Parts: sequence; structure tokens; C-alpha cells
Amino acid sequence: MKTLGIIGGIAPESTVDYYRQIIALYRSRQSDGGYPSILINSINLKKMLDLIGAGNLGEVTEYLLGEVVRLAAAGADFGLFASNTPHLVFEDIRQRSPIPLVSIVEATCEAALALGLGKVGLLGTRFTMQGGFYSKVFSAHRIEVVVPRSDEQDYVHSRYMDELVHGVYRSETREQLLTIVERLRSQEGIQGLILGGTELPLLFRDGSEAGIAMLDTTKIHVARAITYLLPPDPPNPTVERDARKSAARPSP
Repeated sequence: MKTLGIIGGIAPESTVDYYRQIIALYRSRQSDGGYPSILINSINLKKMLDLIGAGNLGEVTEYLLGEVVRLAAAGADFGLFASNTPHLVFEDIRQRSPIPLVSIVEATCEAALALGLGKVGLLGTRFTMQGGFYSKVFSAHRIEVVVPRSDEQDYVHSRYMDELVHGVYRSETREQLLTIVERLRSQEGIQGLILGGTELPLLFRDGSEAGIAMLDTTKIHVARAITYLLPPDPPNPTVERDARKSAARPSP
């Protein structure tokens, strides 16, 4: 059995959700009642965010790479970041990582392609909305990524940092975010929405209210990781595609 290594704690609530979803999906695919082998390295969220906020991306890379190396030394065969924001430096880390890393952005792009989406909105931390790493991957497949206006980004980021990463989910915040999504749909013409923060699916538990397909990056990432955990078969494109479609919740 392969061992999955997770860089978690960024933030803790979504790390717990990753663990639960991986266990559940793995057991649903296995007939022997077994459980997957998982290592979780829960790191310091504040340290990472402080470095990113100061623009020290080189230090972010070194910090996160060091934590990946720790996972590899502990026996992980492959790994992932249970968060979107670290993908600001994902490519630099992947090039130097001692183990393969599963990209949440690439997996989400494939989910959007499976749904035939040509234009999607993006919510997440300010670092994710302004980082450009979603646009870079999606544009290569001719999918346009649209982010909220500057004032809307301020609101999304503040609610993310002040509420979501602390496990606080308010109906008022949810309604305001849905208002932003509706503007992106009606004025910008988005066909789907990337929940580009792994705490966002915990706020948007019922994606149908947005009226468009919602790409749950946690579910999508988990589905991709499971294909590497299941022995002895290699990743199954058909199974993975169906899982991505399921994770991308369609409009009613």
C-alpha cells in the first residue's frame, strides 16, 4: 500500500475535512474494509501567511519544501497541500520535491474541462485570487478565470482570514459571497465557480444556491489522491473523470 503525505494545518478545519473525505472515499472503493495509509504534517499557518504577506515567496518555498522533505523521510510515497494558497509556489516545490506532489489546480482544471466550462469565477484568499496560478493552468486549456473586483476581494479575504480559517461559518457571510458570485455570473458571464479555498466548501455546503456549477477543490483533490492510493491498479482516467464530475457540483 502506498502512503499519502498531507501538508496540513493551513488551515486546520480543511485538514480535518481532507482526512474524513479520503477515508470515506477510499473505503467506498475498497471491498475489504481496509483503510488508507496517511501521514499528516500539520504546519504553522501563521508563519506561512506572514511570509506570503511580506512577499517572501522564496522563503515560503524553502519552508514548505522542508516540510515536504519531512513527510518523505517519514515514509510518504506522494504528497499534497491541503490548501490552495501554497500553490503560489507549487511548481518551484514540485521541481525539488523528493516525492511526487498532486496539484489541486491541475485536478480542478481537469474537472472544469470535464464539465465543458469556458469561463469560471475564482474565490479564495487574496493570495489565491491575485496569485495568477489558476489562470496560468486554466488558460493553457482555453478556460478564462475571472476574479472579483478589488473591493469584493477585500471582503472575501477578510472573511476568510477572520472567520473561515477559525471554523466560523456565518449565514451572512455566505449570502454576501453568493451576491458576489451572482454579479460574476450576470455581469462577467461565468459558467462555474472555483471554490479556491479548501474552507469554502465548508461554508457552501449546498452549491445549488449559486445557480452555477461549483468546483469543490477539496473533493476534486481528494478524488485525484485516491487514484494513487488504491493498489495495485494505476490511476483510472474514467473513474477519476467521474469523480471530478461528482466533485464539481452542477447547477440545478
